[in-house]
Amino acid sequence: MVQTDQDIRQAVYAAQQDTEAADALIRQYLPFIRAETVRFTHEAIERGHEDALSIAMFAFYESILHYQAGRGAFLPFAARNIRNRLIDQARAERRHRGHLSLHAPVGAEEDGELADTLADPDDAPAALEHRLASRQEIEEFGRKLAGFGLSYSDVADNCPKQARTLAACRRVLAYARANPALLEKLEQTGRLPMQQLADATGVERKTLERHRKYLVAILLAFTNGYEIIRGHLCQLDPRERRDGE
Repeated sequence: MVQTDQDIRQAVYAAQQDTEAADALIRQYLPFIRAETVRFTHEAIERGHEDALSIAMFAFYESILHYQAGRGAFLPFAARNIRNRLIDQARAERRHRGHLSLHAPVGAEEDGELADTLADPDDAPAALEHRLASRQEIEEFGRKLAGFGLSYSDVADNCPKQARTLAACRRVLAYARANPALLEKLEQTGRLPMQQLADATGVERKTLERHRKYLVAILLAFTNGYEIIRGHLCQLDPRERRDGE
């Protein structure tokens, strides 16, 4: 395994330019990703937290894409990103399913857990049901994306990296969601009416073209009732990054 910070940094930079190198780096650091997941769940991955590991792996990949030298050493940066995504998932579970994870952070500083104050074994069936629903929805949405020639990694790669661009994409999404005929056209043809979107929102067409995959994925999630997926896709927002795209 890569040892020095400089070696890791160079490996990350290479992975930013090559998806095969990124996949190799994820495989290489899978023990690290698993360890960070277990640190959050406080249980072995095999005990029903496979979905958490999937989120952690995605967060690690996102960390590769967004890493810059000014952020310090890569592994602590990736660890923070993994924890943030797992926290987001716990919150999404509570919001969309009404299920409280026993290991969800609580308190003003979020340094405690719900299990510290309440333990209810009756939650186990609900937790299992949610995990199964999550896995089923992820697989189903993956097939939906494939029908449009997209994959999850395509969407992650295509996310806006500047606050200004993200705001522009959100204007486009808001307009599209307010116009059902446009969404129906997307479903029927597999294409976004770029010129219509540009004229209606004032967003440059080249910006729309650049982030087409991201826009299509978000709209597909919102038009097909993928509640869990919607939460994850809307989190694909490098909120801390403000420089070059």
